[in-house]
Amino acid sequence: MLVFIIGASIILGLLITFLNGMNDAADAVSCLITTKVLTPLKAVAWAAFWGFMAYFIFNSGVAETMSRGIVESSYMDPYVVFCALVGATFWVWICTYLGLPISSSQALVGGIIGPVWFAYGSSALVSKGIILIIAFTFLTPIIGMIVGFFLMCLIMRLFKNANKKKADNVFKKLQLVSSAAFSLGHGANDAQKTIGIISIMLFTSLQSPELTEGFKNMLAMFFDAEKGYHVPQIVAIVCYLVMALGTLIGGKNVIKTTGSGIVKITPEKGFCAETAGAATLITCSVFGIPVSTSHSIVGSIIGAGLTNGVKSISWGTAKSIIWAWILTIPAPLLISGILYSLVK
Repeated sequence: MLVFIIGASIILGLLITFLNGMNDAADAVSCLITTKVLTPLKAVAWAAFWGFMAYFIFNSGVAETMSRGIVESSYMDPYVVFCALVGATFWVWICTYLGLPISSSQALVGGIIGPVWFAYGSSALVSKGIILIIAFTFLTPIIGMIVGFFLMCLIMRLFKNANKKKADNVFKKLQLVSSAAFSLGHGANDAQKTIGIISIMLFTSLQSPELTEGFKNMLAMFFDAEKGYHVPQIVAIVCYLVMALGTLIGGKNVIKTTGSGIVKITPEKGFCAETAGAATLITCSVFGIPVSTSHSIVGSIIGAGLTNGVKSISWGTAKSIIWAWILTIPAPLLISGILYSLVK
């Protein structure tokens, strides 16, 4: 039974990584496509490439937080991980189908908390890590909004007398740089979330009495005995590749919502939004804080759009996105918690 759960958890982990790539493809490329800098196919290929490049640039701080910073690592057994991934995958799939750019990281956090909280109580939770993640659920879009707004104000001041057509051409080229930076931030933060969960599940399985010695020896090949728990490189590479594949396929509905459903995107607004989002993501990734790519870019787009006044924002679309964000931790938490109670 446990071997099946481990295998199913790995498959589900890769599936939610793939869905993450699909959902967050919109975040990375919607501005590029809306401003016609690149065709949709070239845009998602660009985002997928730079998302994978994050593997070679950033450390595994976010993976460490996901594996040991939400619940005590001893509770991260295959059953907990399986239920967490089912709850998170179901919620991400629903929101992707509905075209809502949501946070897979918050879905995973809720999915992890549910089984452990239901079965072992609040003492098994790492309160400091959960509070930090919840705080950045609200801070990330606010930071993106502030940075996007002031960056757009600076651009408007510097280019107020510039020829509009020439300025647009300049910012279309700069968008290639800003979108690449945003995709790097996406890869550095989002790919590592399932990397951490799969890694800690494999490690805790080594202590399970339910597994045969042969299977334990096979799992032990992923870890250096002298280092103790760490992220196996093969797990990291596979997750980055799967997320890049998801980005290549993309989520057309979410791209439409992010690219044109919130505010009218121009090349300079696209550059400012992507730059603000990239700065937020990369900074949080360096400090090992799991944050939402969607929260970052939506906040940044709203910030850049506010330079044309409050009425330039489609608040109806923004409202539906915010409601999806609010439900993203509680919904997977309940699904995974109930499922764990049934499984155990």
